[in-house]
Amino acid sequence: MARSTPGTMEDMYVDFQLVLLRRMADHNPGLVEDARRALGASVTDLREANKRWQAMVRSPRSRSAAARYRSVLGEPESVLVRRLGDVDCEARRWALPLWPDLRFEVLVSPDGAVWNEWLVRAPGAPAPTLETLDDLVPWSCTVDEAARAFAPARPLEGTAPTRWGLAFTAPDRDGVRREVVTEFTWGLLQRTAVRA
Repeated sequence: MARSTPGTMEDMYVDFQLVLLRRMADHNPGLVEDARRALGASVTDLREANKRWQAMVRSPRSRSAAARYRSVLGEPESVLVRRLGDVDCEARRWALPLWPDLRFEVLVSPDGAVWNEWLVRAPGAPAPTLETLDDLVPWSCTVDEAARAFAPARPLEGTAPTRWGLAFTAPDRDGVRREVVTEFTWGLLQRTAVRA
């Protein structure tokens, strides 16, 4: 049975996680299915949550993206000042039960515009060991972690909003360095392709 329109903050958190999962389903339907079940949500719930989110984003009376996240997720767990070039931004972070070792981060410019929105490693949570291609499994790492582990990494334009890519070289299990393209959704690794 589908859930009704979210009313409590807990319902809104579930809905928001379903929105993140909806975009990830294109690459990893099995992982998304498991996560959806862990949230106690149906396929209909996932579709309806995404429909409500899209309506909110596209509404002519829509709030700013920064205000929208605060209205859906409440007050951030933490707000950090991050310097980008000569500009100080706010990195607002929320804990999401589905990914306890990660935080959903929204990078807000001084004028209130959202520059980035993605999952990052939670402070104090152990980072994954990323040394070879075998370590690059779906949902194992964030964009930032892969870029650091396999530097220098070249950013690639994503295939859709909330998607990013990285190109770099990484050793396979035999130590042979391979050219790799990785795809991330909401900042979380979805797939890795070795270039021929």
